[in-house]
Amino acid sequence: MLYNTQNPHGGDVYENRIILDFSANINPLGTPESVIQAMEKALREVIHYPDPYCRELVNAIAEKEGLPADHILCGNGAAELIYAFSEAVKPSKMLEAAPTFSEYALSVERTGGKVSRCMMKEELDFLPGKDVIESILENRPEVVFICNPNNPTGRLWDRVLLEDVLKVCEEISCRLFVDECFLDLSCPEKTLVEADIDPGSWCSEGKALGQKRLHDSLSDMVPGHKNLFILKAFTKNYGMAGVRLGYCLSSDRELLKAMSETMQPWNVSLIAQKAGITALKENKHILNALEIIKTERKWLTEELIRAGFRVIPSDVNFILFEDRKNREKPLDQILLQRGIAVRNCCNFPGLKDRNWYRIAVRTHEENEQLIIAVKEIDKST
Repeated sequence: MLYNTQNPHGGDVYENRIILDFSANINPLGTPESVIQAMEKALREVIHYPDPYCRELVNAIAEKEGLPADHILCGNGAAELIYAFSEAVKPSKMLEAAPTFSEYALSVERTGGKVSRCMMKEELDFLPGKDVIESILENRPEVVFICNPNNPTGRLWDRVLLEDVLKVCEEISCRLFVDECFLDLSCPEKTLVEADIDPGSWCSEGKALGQKRLHDSLSDMVPGHKNLFILKAFTKNYGMAGVRLGYCLSSDRELLKAMSETMQPWNVSLIAQKAGITALKENKHILNALEIIKTERKWLTEELIRAGFRVIPSDVNFILFEDRKNREKPLDQILLQRGIAVRNCCNFPGLKDRNWYRIAVRTHEENEQLIIAVKEIDKST
């Protein structure tokens, strides 16, 4: 647990009275009922230790990802795997495409490594570009961290660009760490190479009617690229933030073993394992969420622009926007008094000293309540 340390993330609904939580980017449909039932059933088995090898869960993940079971390591949430990775690799120097999730840098700094950043350009709405390749060649790090789609900007990385980054990393003997925890909840405006197809026709592996999405996972490249490391989690897709369950993909078995040795043997609870096995069968839950996300993200974006905010185009289930109004208090604090939590992004490099906020895309009723609250605040100031 945290102790005498400020929580740098969203989702803290415990200290204040929160009616609407827009600070955590969770599937707007919440947790599948089947997953809740699986956890309730698992309660009758908690007299037993959990499987320290997560055998059934790993096999289910292997089937979903189309990869060998020995390419998979499970953890107590994605965060544990980030820290286990840095503890195992102990890079003296890392590079991240920023602004991005803070735990990459914190994990490397904890092991004594130096952090370098390739800042995505605000004037280009933080769209990732080839300048990251130039930064890799200039800094020559031991690890490159990329979040796809990126948190908090909501921008997807083009598949071709990622493949070029992987190639450059291989050429300089550098590992590429790709966080895909939000990828299944992404739905860019143009989704397919051959045609535009409604996100409701996608399956969780990212294929529709035999055609490929523009922004597929790099998981198919794991077997042939030992330096590629992919992070995934159940947190966002299946509304399982409180369960703590994540996994990673790598063909470097020595790395996975070294990571495992940094963790205690029962780090993934019995309840989490049973929940994960069931969640992997819930493809329809993701598809239904994608339909809501694409419609509601468009509506939220338009309403925020109408209200005078600068909004960054998003490809996923959250939106980054800037409040340029001169307020006595930051917007997040004003909303908190109304029981609404949004994510203040002041701790992200590249967004500091500005009023940037990130909100989740939720159901229409919830989104309407947020916009009503914002408009009421503006009227009263």
